[in-house]
Amino acid sequence: ELENQLAAKSKILDELKQNVALKDGPEQTSGAASLRTAELCEMRDCVASQIQQLRTSMQAILQHWKLYDEAYGEVSLMITRYLYCIDQCKPSVLSLEALKNQVKTLQ
Repeated sequence: ELENQLAAKSKILDELKQNVALKDGPEQTSGAASLRTAELCEMRDCVASQIQQLRTSMQAILQHWKLYDEAYGEVSLMITRYLYCIDQCKPSVLSLEALKNQVKTLQ
């Protein structure tokens, strides 16, 4: 979105630059408007550079986030499996009376 906005503003700036050049003529390129448009072009180039740096940073962050998301999914699955195993492997808690009844049944 920033790149689209910058492209639109760049187009407007280029048109302004052409209008100033036509108005001042080739021999009067040192006018205030020409200086201001040069400053605006420099600022545009700086913003374009910042947008490119932001894009690079965002791509790196997105890559790290994907790695994190994959690792989180694996860890979540492992925890679920371990909790299931623990639940299945823990001994049932029986009372002394229930154990005596079970021994009688087995005898």
